[in-house]
Amino acid sequence: MNALPPSPEHDADCSAVRAALRREKLAARLALTAADNAALSTRVAVHLATLLDTLPPQTLAFCAPVRGEFDAGPLVGGLLAKGWKAAMPVVVTPGAPMIFRAWTPACPMSADRHGIPIPRDGPEVDPDIVLLPLVAFDVAGYRLGYGGGYFDRTLATRVPRAVAIGVGFELGRVADIRPQAHDVRLNAVVTEAGVFRP
Repeated sequence: MNALPPSPEHDADCSAVRAALRREKLAARLALTAADNAALSTRVAVHLATLLDTLPPQTLAFCAPVRGEFDAGPLVGGLLAKGWKAAMPVVVTPGAPMIFRAWTPACPMSADRHGIPIPRDGPEVDPDIVLLPLVAFDVAGYRLGYGGGYFDRTLATRVPRAVAIGVGFELGRVADIRPQAHDVRLNAVVTEAGVFRP
């Protein structure tokens, strides 16, 4: 994909704008009722499964859901039965790129310092595809997460770079997240509305 760099006006001065956007979109997601979240998630799962079913079995990395995120676990469990392998990101050193540990539904789990479930141990793997949770995303394919920069640092160090697929809800769609120079552009975004390729 030919990724265009962020435009010149996207500089450090927009950090407050990005922080406000993060708060707004996270609050909107958390305001969804359990029934609405489940209904949206079902539609996301259908579109994501349709996309992944066009690909040969590979290693797919995903995150345990937090703060009302889409739960990819059941879909990934189904892919394992089709010959796929799965992994989850693990922060070993704060501020450094993450590693990915192999995951199965039966593997022992623990929680990281933020309380996010991760494989307790197991082999480190290199995923071919990474599903990234979205707080917000824009029409150019840039993602706004929680602000730690872990996925951007991690994807930037991988050669070849894993395919990055953002997964979330349409309520997170905006015209411009004001990406910074370190932000990695997504290859695709999947929401309840379908698959969007920037």
